[in-house]
Amino acid sequence: MPKPYPKEFRDDVVRVARNREPGQQLKQIAADFGISESCLTNWLRQADVEDGAKPGTTAAENAELREAKKRIRLLEQENEVLRRAAAYLSQANLPKMMYPLVRELAVDGIPVAVTCRVLKIARQPYYRWLRGPLTPAMLEEAYRANALFDAHRDDPEFGYRFLVEEAGAAGQQMAERTAWRICSVNGWWSAFAKPKRAKAKKAGPPVHDDLVAHVDEHGVTRHWFAAHAPNELWLTDITEHPTGEGKLYLCAVKDVYANRIVGYSISDRMKSKLAVNALENAVRMRRAASEDVAGCIVHSDRGSQCRSRKFVRAINRHGLVGSMGRVGACGDNAAMESFFSLLQKNVLDRTAWETREDLRIAIVTWIEKTYHRRRRQATLGRLTPIEYETIKITPATQAA
Repeated sequence: MPKPYPKEFRDDVVRVARNREPGQQLKQIAADFGISESCLTNWLRQADVEDGAKPGTTAAENAELREAKKRIRLLEQENEVLRRAAAYLSQANLPKMMYPLVRELAVDGIPVAVTCRVLKIARQPYYRWLRGPLTPAMLEEAYRANALFDAHRDDPEFGYRFLVEEAGAAGQQMAERTAWRICSVNGWWSAFAKPKRAKAKKAGPPVHDDLVAHVDEHGVTRHWFAAHAPNELWLTDITEHPTGEGKLYLCAVKDVYANRIVGYSISDRMKSKLAVNALENAVRMRRAASEDVAGCIVHSDRGSQCRSRKFVRAINRHGLVGSMGRVGACGDNAAMESFFSLLQKNVLDRTAWETREDLRIAIVTWIEKTYHRRRRQATLGRLTPIEYETIKITPATQAA
């Protein structure tokens, strides 16, 4: 079964189809984006359902149904915790700790977080108790932590000095230094604590080595942007352009084998999610074509989005290999900069864009229709990226 296309790609195709010129056929639009006409028709039908133009179950309704089932399941778990806790507390020779009950419920499938929230106890002491035998000092620490947690939950504006007094009134006496240590470990600080002033940050250290660079015979570091097969080397970067509604940001992922944009993401905010979505979309697009991306090098600059933990986790999750250039060195990602230069000349600077929606449709249409399928490149033997991949990949696939 073929894997689905990214949602952002589907939405963009629907936008282009709905804003098509009079007389333009859906078959041609589907061909421009490399999908079948029936696939585009299904996407349009589902979009009409989402917009309320046709009857049917929308994605929001399905999500609401799943959320309702999740809430029902959570209520059932909370009721089970209360029922079991009532039976546990009614036993003779009751131990002073609730942790055994938490462990029993966890074995029966009740999450620890749900049990601790219902019973109003802290999770950290429970996990410490679970890791090893409980000493009297640990038991005392747990009672103190619970008392401080209760006081902090009731009055979040209290600092640790006030929490000491509240815990003492509840029967748990301790020194201020002890309370500070417990609050520091668990992050229970006053809601009115002074925020730390942000300092000007320098570019952070690279999270990956530069796997594209090599040193020539003269000792000069140069970058070699070439690949012998698809999904060997991807380049990624972010560009921005102003509109009447504000800036629009584009993160694109380019396969240097055929200079094809294998994934992209467009947003009005330049966050780490923008780079993560572009990478995820690239992986889904390649896997939708039954291609393996494991081991592919993903080269980027040293921007914060590409150094973020979310982006690094996405690379590791899909078996990719990260690569990163130097700070402020455009030549370290020159092949990606050349694509953005073409985009700037052919789309971004052609007119003044009033809305982000208009610019988004123009960018997507130029990439899929013109750049991929009409613009021939000298480095590809005067072929388009789609033609080059088709000619080079198909014989190899047949031979295999």
